[in-house]
Amino acid sequence: MDIPLTLTLSFGILVMIIALAVSARRLLGVRFGAIRTALAAIMAFALAEPLLSPVLMSFKSTDMQKDPGLGPLWVLVLVVMCIVLIPMVILVVAEALVPPGSIPGPIEFARSLRGRISRARRYSQITRIAFRHGLGPYLRGRGDRLEDRGGRVRLARALRGALDDGGVTFVKLGQVLSTRRDLLPTEFVDELGKLQDHVAPAPWDQIEQVLVAELGGPVDEIFAEFTRHPLAAASIAQAYTARLHTGESVVVKVQRPAIRSVVARDLDIVARLAHTLETKTRWGRTLGMRDLAEGFAVAIREELDFRIEAGNMAAVAASGGGSVTYPSPYAELCTERVLVMQRLTGGPLSGATREQGPELARTLLDCLLRQILLEGVFHADPHPGNIMLLSDGTLGLLDFGSVGRLDSSVRAALQRFLTAMNRQDPLGVTDALLEIVPRPEEIDEAALERAMGQFMARHLAPGTGSLLMFTDLFKIVTEYGLSIPPEVAAVFRALATLEGTLVTLAPGFNLIDEARSFAGGYLAEQLDTTSVKDAVTHEIAALLPMLRRLPRRIERIASAAEHGRFSMNVRLLADERDRRFITGLLHQVLLTVLGATAGIMGVVLLGTDGGPRVMPGVISLYELIGFNLIVISSILVLRVLIGIFRRDRA
Repeated sequence: MDIPLTLTLSFGILVMIIALAVSARRLLGVRFGAIRTALAAIMAFALAEPLLSPVLMSFKSTDMQKDPGLGPLWVLVLVVMCIVLIPMVILVVAEALVPPGSIPGPIEFARSLRGRISRARRYSQITRIAFRHGLGPYLRGRGDRLEDRGGRVRLARALRGALDDGGVTFVKLGQVLSTRRDLLPTEFVDELGKLQDHVAPAPWDQIEQVLVAELGGPVDEIFAEFTRHPLAAASIAQAYTARLHTGESVVVKVQRPAIRSVVARDLDIVARLAHTLETKTRWGRTLGMRDLAEGFAVAIREELDFRIEAGNMAAVAASGGGSVTYPSPYAELCTERVLVMQRLTGGPLSGATREQGPELARTLLDCLLRQILLEGVFHADPHPGNIMLLSDGTLGLLDFGSVGRLDSSVRAALQRFLTAMNRQDPLGVTDALLEIVPRPEEIDEAALERAMGQFMARHLAPGTGSLLMFTDLFKIVTEYGLSIPPEVAAVFRALATLEGTLVTLAPGFNLIDEARSFAGGYLAEQLDTTSVKDAVTHEIAALLPMLRRLPRRIERIASAAEHGRFSMNVRLLADERDRRFITGLLHQVLLTVLGATAGIMGVVLLGTDGGPRVMPGVISLYELIGFNLIVISSILVLRVLIGIFRRDRA
């Protein structure tokens, strides 16, 4: 075969493949990837000859001495339609079995290969850690029965040890889980609360490289003095003391080198595990594991950006704190991996005397409640290590990597919850609780109100421990199918952490009584004449534009009713999304009906004897029309199926 003929045949085959691909995609009415469509067209071209050869062989018996008329042309049209049908079937089957995106392309695969290898190594390391701490039987479903408290305690200890050895991400994950009493049993919460992220400090030469890269110059030029030995070392960062050229003493917080890649890899593993649990377990779907993992990932990524912590520090300081002091950040020296802040002089909280304890505890509680209920920006981790006793006898608050924020509606609901709790009003407490948490579709509000009444009767008596109160409150939330939003969970986490801090500072301090006292004082402030007057003034100012238009609208309505012209216009399907949904549904129903009708008619015609012969001895007109109707029915059915597959995945 000479070269021109080969090129001509190759060009002709290429044109036919392109025509097949374009026709199949056009008839299905859905956009496919170019590679997927081209592969389907090539497979259809390769399969056309073996699939259609039996049909074509039957025409050899035709008497070619007679004029066949237009019969062969109609048969040729039928064959072409069958050939176009083949790539359509391939595309629909591929859509069902291998949806787009389920298999990465060659470029994506090459890019992700290194990450896959690294993730596999990390999976292996995590598995070894889990088995070393005795979690192997639980992973295989042969561990202790969790209905037994002893089994829960052993599992909680093993889990804490495994998370502690797992590194920074898993330590942080355990610390977050230790605050979710609405999700975990008490044994797990208590054990995970013991997790600490103190580790051996990184060498100074590595830390110096981070400082030079972030601050743009040698350490001795940026600072007048810099202590090379760390003041404290944690899993994410290390803190050093220094002095600026202007004379101020500062604390420099430096992120550990290469910590971002470790955290990114572990967060990817956490997200994949959460996806697996939510997909394959009922309890994972109930808890919303993917949302929990996503919220955790957002929180830990924020901790890795010290500019966010500097902003948190400034926001909490701006909210006011009375006699509580906050360090000020030096914004010009704060970067993504370096945080320079004012150094507070003092000692640990344990240095407070017995006489100072109750007053300091009351000051700290008042500060945090005001941050939560009035300002909406609060320190979410007030444990003793983040609080200093300053030289002047006041308190200083440190480490603003974890800061909660509440919008005005949540703050108002929390205020109503606390004031109703102070009045021991079950109805008010229930209404406020249902404003704080997302309301489920079905809930027995009367039973919830009775449960809250019993809860207050049991825990608002003098001398009741607040930790047990939080535990019972979470039990009620879980029992009635209520889910706590992350920002509200941060509030409860902060209060539960604060309770332990207050007990350390002033043994016997009753958080509940003091919180009720704060609620009473807050309520008195709200009922102050000036406050009520200001509130009324603001409401009237907001309602004034509507009140101005109201008389004219009432007059028009009354006039229309008097003259018999009063009417109401209701627009059905006014939303474009509703119209689009109904239109798509009607299209699917219409295509299904047409496809079924064409298929039934085709089968009926194929079973009908007689009729004009399109090609003598080969095929009748009824059979030709029947075959065409079956092909048309197949095209319509495939179009319906591809729409169903795409909509289900969306």
